[in-house]
Amino acid sequence: MFYKKKGLPEEGECVLCTVKKILFHSVFVELDEYDKREGMVHISEVSPGRIRNLRDFVEEGKKIVCKVLRVRLDMGQVDLSLRRVSVSMKKKKSAEIKQEQKAEKIMELLAQKLNSNIKTLYEEFGNNVWEEYGSLSQFFQEVANGGASLKDLNVPQKYVDPLMEILKEKIKPPTIEVEKELELRSEASNGIELIKEALKKATDLAKEKKYDISISYLSAPRYRIKISASDYKFAEKAVEEITSTAISFITSKNGQGMVKK
Repeated sequence: MFYKKKGLPEEGECVLCTVKKILFHSVFVELDEYDKREGMVHISEVSPGRIRNLRDFVEEGKKIVCKVLRVRLDMGQVDLSLRRVSVSMKKKKSAEIKQEQKAEKIMELLAQKLNSNIKTLYEEFGNNVWEEYGSLSQFFQEVANGGASLKDLNVPQKYVDPLMEILKEKIKPPTIEVEKELELRSEASNGIELIKEALKKATDLAKEKKYDISISYLSAPRYRIKISASDYKFAEKAVEEITSTAISFITSKNGQGMVKK
């Protein structure tokens, strides 16, 4: 990663490390996210149980996720644990790193577009973003979704338009899903056909309104209606329209329809 945090990590924090040296009773690592900082993993914090050879668990040059146990400010020493990192913690940290790498890729694209370099971009606004947000990817995500403005951090005007173009292309708004269970009943001799027609009308409306919706059969008389959208209120409104269309049709044919809460 290009950007390096200043100072030391906090106790309890998960950090990405590169194994630098393996001794008999300890492993020395470089903290990838921090500027010129190293840490140490004692053999007792590598893995539970008896360890005969540390090289069975770690390898020089490999990256590992560790948990910060203690930070000794007077000595600038960081004590780490590998065995206290759960699978979920490791996955979360790996996802965070991937997001930051994507954000740095956006900085690289911007630099190429303006015949500049990433170092200059960080000096002119990237470092300010990190100090304010603690994350480049979080800031870009908020800007792309309209929750923040490049002007908030005084991003130079020469970067605004080209950066917004890249963000619109590379960052998609988050998608939320809303599901409802729809019941449709008909005792008519052609009841099955009427239910199919009710669902078709719902589907046709979804296509007309360009809703990202799916209708699936659960078990008679139950159907699952699921819609994906970037806004929860929009999704709720869309589901209501779709289910109301199906229910209105089936009730007009003396059938019954309802949405289960």
